[in-house]
Amino acid sequence: MSFQSQEGKTYSKHPSGSLILGDCIDVMRCMPSRSVDFILTDPPYLVDYKSRDGRRISNDKADDWLLPVFQEVFRLLKPDSFCVSFYGWSKCDRFMTAWRQAGFRVVGHLTFVKSYSSKQAFVSYHHESAFLLAKGRPAEPENPISDVLEFKYTGNKLHPTQKPTGPLRQLIQSFSKPGDVVFDPFAGSGSTAVAARLENREFLAIEKMPEYFEIAQKRLQKVAVKPVKRQVTKPVRKAA
Repeated sequence: MSFQSQEGKTYSKHPSGSLILGDCIDVMRCMPSRSVDFILTDPPYLVDYKSRDGRRISNDKADDWLLPVFQEVFRLLKPDSFCVSFYGWSKCDRFMTAWRQAGFRVVGHLTFVKSYSSKQAFVSYHHESAFLLAKGRPAEPENPISDVLEFKYTGNKLHPTQKPTGPLRQLIQSFSKPGDVVFDPFAGSGSTAVAARLENREFLAIEKMPEYFEIAQKRLQKVAVKPVKRQVTKPVRKAA
């Protein structure tokens, strides 16, 4: 069910989470600190991307939003927790500066291997990349995930940079527990939220564009899951 908040933003409530239509900076500033367990997000890459069919990404040129977004992301994340953020390799310096200024430590790098070329220039592009960021000193996973994951082609039917849920589910399994809150401030077509539901996590997702908000809402309505139950486990060990 959708309803209007006092701020005029549209919320879509689901059995295991919420999808919000609005600017993520504005929405996050209204959220309580230390309220989410894991963040998995795919922000604009700052490359003025245009898909083969002419679709573009909002806020994909200027980087004035970058630091404010990750300052809020850092505030919302619980201590000793993780954030995984995709990024544009050609603007890695800008992302790295913003992450570190926000307070994150870079503790890992992930490569998602494609069986197809998404673009050809000096090289043929066959992968996507993300960094693993830490707030505080989170416990290391008992069985660490590989830093090279398979990336199956989605066809980008729902969004011009649509991510497959498979590797997202693997990341959610590794860096959160059942019942945890998984947050995505750049929801797009809702892939992170869908993956979170399938892994018995609560989700919180924000999308700025009404058309993708509607797509994400419809996707989530089709995902049948069991009621979310929070799992309490003892940390294995703290990262050095």
